[in-house]
Amino acid sequence: MVAMSVHSVLLLCWRDTGHPQGGGSETYLQRIGSQLAADGVDVMLRTARYRGAPRREVLDGVTISRGGGRYGVYVRAGVAMVAARFGLGPLRGVRPDVVIDSQNGIPFLARLAFGRRSVLLVHHCHREQWPVAGPLMSRIGWFVESTLSPRLHRDNQYVTVSLPSARDLADLGVDPGHVAVVRNGLDEAPVDTLTMPRSETPRVAVLSRLVPHKQIEDVLDAVARLVPRSPALHLDVVGGGWWHDRLVAHASKLGIADAVTFHGHVDDRAKHEVLQRCWVHVLPSRKEGWGLAVTEAAQHAVPTIGYRSSGGLMDSIVDGVTGLLVDDHDELVSRIEQLLSDDVLREQLGAKAQVRSGEFSWRQSADAMRVVLESVVDGGRIGGVV
Repeated sequence: MVAMSVHSVLLLCWRDTGHPQGGGSETYLQRIGSQLAADGVDVMLRTARYRGAPRREVLDGVTISRGGGRYGVYVRAGVAMVAARFGLGPLRGVRPDVVIDSQNGIPFLARLAFGRRSVLLVHHCHREQWPVAGPLMSRIGWFVESTLSPRLHRDNQYVTVSLPSARDLADLGVDPGHVAVVRNGLDEAPVDTLTMPRSETPRVAVLSRLVPHKQIEDVLDAVARLVPRSPALHLDVVGGGWWHDRLVAHASKLGIADAVTFHGHVDDRAKHEVLQRCWVHVLPSRKEGWGLAVTEAAQHAVPTIGYRSSGGLMDSIVDGVTGLLVDDHDELVSRIEQLLSDDVLREQLGAKAQVRSGEFSWRQSADAMRVVLESVVDGGRIGGVV
């Protein structure tokens, strides 16, 4: 391993992988952090605290410091960063060469608070998600994300996870030469799950957090339209979230409760067992940065159908090659029905998706991130796919 000019990194994120609402963006940061730690980098993650979580622990080489809740995490992290400059607080002794500030709608303003080199990590822009925060918070949040943050970080290095997300940042006025694209890696599926038999009857899977912008209702509505023509059809919804009860009620209202299994948050093996049994994976999100579930399903030769307008899926899905992109709900229903009935097309897409999934690894993602971090430490900026 070549000696690194980056010896210490501070990661900032509103959640970690153990958080009940943690998802792909949290996995991204934890996996890359773990790879950097394995290379000898001192990696600290500052994040929110949640019920049952210790204030401090070490996970896969990453030291995690927790404090604050959904919004308080930003204030608590800011105070901790300022205090650390004077040798005080939970981050005392932390002297990072570079800080990765995860902007999940709102940045931590690490450069102002910590006074050190920083990288702004943006998985995707949140214009479509802000309304769920209410009329006032949505206006404030979108102003911060679309106007204030780009101005405050105009000289910063940005990192995002897909080319569509990079284009969205450019539309907000961010210099494309400052936006590096470091794509998601992939955890290897348990080997024995890859040889488990496929379901003999049609099964559709959705792997997602259960929150409004993931639009799981669209798949429930699709199943309700298809069940009369395919009575054996079953939907597996894998993932947890605060929208769960609404979705269960929606399935009941549609009269398809018996055709849907809500698995909740499951362990890694159970997730891959569901993916191996299913025929088609659907990711109906309004917005995605990349869509880690796409490549997870692809490991099992299962193609994904998703909305073209989501942005990131235009990068993680090669339309007509490894999956299908659609423009509206009627086309979503049509394409699900097509793949369930056309064994040849489904298997062709699945095989190519499986081959492409082999191109992604967290080792590769961490190496790309390291290139970006070293450039920042040296005073440079990087744009484009790394």
